[in-house]
Amino acid sequence: MAEERKTAGGRMDARRFAVLADAYGSALHRWPQAEQAAATLFANSEEGRAILRRAARLDAVLDRHHIEAPSRVLHGEIVARAMTQVRQDRHRRFWWLGFGLAGVGLAGAVAGLALVTVVTPDVPSDHYAMDANATSFGDAGPDADTEDL
Repeated sequence: MAEERKTAGGRMDARRFAVLADAYGSALHRWPQAEQAAATLFANSEEGRAILRRAARLDAVLDRHHIEAPSRVLHGEIVARAMTQVRQDRHRRFWWLGFGLAGVGLAGAVAGLALVTVVTPDVPSDHYAMDANATSFGDAGPDADTEDL
């Protein structure tokens, strides 16, 4: 940008001087070091003094502006609300962590079930499978032989 260029040859124009005065105020010691020498020369001109007077009026208005510190009640409310928010965030994070762990556990169970289903061969068992009517002493169903009793 044209306003951000360095001053060439130690000379400054009114437009550049006005831009710097708007940005840094009427005190030339607050201006960028590279611009101060040329600004000091331009400030001795009639146009430079007019620009600095306008910047000084703005500086005075800004210097008079004062913001009071918040009251202790407002400060307490802000801190209490912030603490409540922090507490809620911690609880929310804790619950999401629990849901995440439950999801990981469920995914592990599903993966284990799928692995057992896929890996286990479908070989018929030679062992007797007990049903609801079977006992360790034999079949107790209605069709059982009662002669042995």
